[in-house]
Amino acid sequence: MKKLIFTLVVAFYAVSAFAQTGSNFIFFAEQGEAFFVIINGIRQNEEPQTNVKVQNVNAMVIKAKIIFADKALGEIDKTIPTPEFPSEVTFNVRKDKNGKYVVRWMGEVPIAQAPPTPPSTTVVTYTTTPAPPVATTVTHSTTTTTVGTPVVNNGVNVNVGVGVPGFGMNVTINDGTGVYYEENTSVTTTTTTTSTSTPAPTPVPAQPPVYVMPGYNGPVGCPWPMSDGDFAGAKASIQKQPFSDSQYAIAQQIFNSNCLTSSQVKEIMLIFDFEGTRLEFAKFAYGRTFDLGNYFKVNDAFTFSSSVDELNEYINGFRR
Repeated sequence: MKKLIFTLVVAFYAVSAFAQTGSNFIFFAEQGEAFFVIINGIRQNEEPQTNVKVQNVNAMVIKAKIIFADKALGEIDKTIPTPEFPSEVTFNVRKDKNGKYVVRWMGEVPIAQAPPTPPSTTVVTYTTTPAPPVATTVTHSTTTTTVGTPVVNNGVNVNVGVGVPGFGMNVTINDGTGVYYEENTSVTTTTTTTSTSTPAPTPVPAQPPVYVMPGYNGPVGCPWPMSDGDFAGAKASIQKQPFSDSQYAIAQQIFNSNCLTSSQVKEIMLIFDFEGTRLEFAKFAYGRTFDLGNYFKVNDAFTFSSSVDELNEYINGFRR
């Protein structure tokens, strides 16, 4: 019976993994502001919406940007490490206590436990193909008033009056010359032009090919370490995991394609409770560290000198 249950569980997760390999990210505006969701530079929804679900996002780390339809509200940047397993993560787009718009993490559940998507949510599938530009229509109206053509009256009017029973005649001759105008008319001409515009992320200044660390002139193991903001988001994603194994798995997933500094490696090591896990991560991260000459800093995260010796032995073998 135990083998049967185990087989069914494995089959369930296999089917789930086959059906969806990425995670879902839901963004909703607390006050109903319409927005576009930009992920890794690509606009995901064609029209501005207040509640957007981007499904099957399979990028290692996503750079999200919220662009409001009302440009006066500005834009929001958010770096989001993807979960270890396909999950549905919800974010709230709202103002903070200072009145600034922010994107806040609200909750996360495995895909299999995600509730049904409500009809009010716009669902789009994650794409890396640029969406067509957003069309905008501008209407110009011009009103021209034309005064009627003047008409000249040169006619002669003759009025004859006869009195009865007495005889009398009254003759009135009016050789009047008059000018009048036809009724005024208004003609309205409307010209409609259509232009296209695509809300694009704010251009990022080009970076040099290799980061220059102030005061450091030693060997370099990777070209560009994570920024403080990106690292803080990645660290928070690791810390919220309930178990050491899952923390380590998330750390590997995030930093498998990112560059670290020695100080960042030390900070991640201190998250782990076990000495062995810290040592394994120190070995894993060495080849992904910018300032290799400062790697001695990670030794402060160890409790036992034997761990320092084992790491040094690994580094010496790595260099060969």
